[in-house]
Amino acid sequence: MGSNFHRGVYLVAFSLVVGIGGCWLGLTALRQARRGATARPRGAIFGMVFGVFGGLLSAVLLIAFAVFWTQLSQYSRCLAGANTLSAQQACMNQLNKSVNGEIARIGGGG
Repeated sequence: MGSNFHRGVYLVAFSLVVGIGGCWLGLTALRQARRGATARPRGAIFGMVFGVFGGLLSAVLLIAFAVFWTQLSQYSRCLAGANTLSAQQACMNQLNKSVNGEIARIGGGG
């Protein structure tokens, strides 16, 4: 499970790069269309919109991974040793408790 967790982080980081690249390519296409006095390419606009959406979503997920890295790592290690459904549920309960504690700490509630 630990390796899958790290793969997820790499996938989100890659999607952030792709989102930024999509925005850049869309902006470049719009600039070239403006210079050439041609119609706006719809694909460039859609590419920019989806690039911005994907980039923002990826950035939010990376920030969440950074903030909750300790809790997610502990959860991953716990699941690696959980052989029963009740042990997996105990891991989930531990994750929920530690994440809620971290949210309260960040929010100034504890």
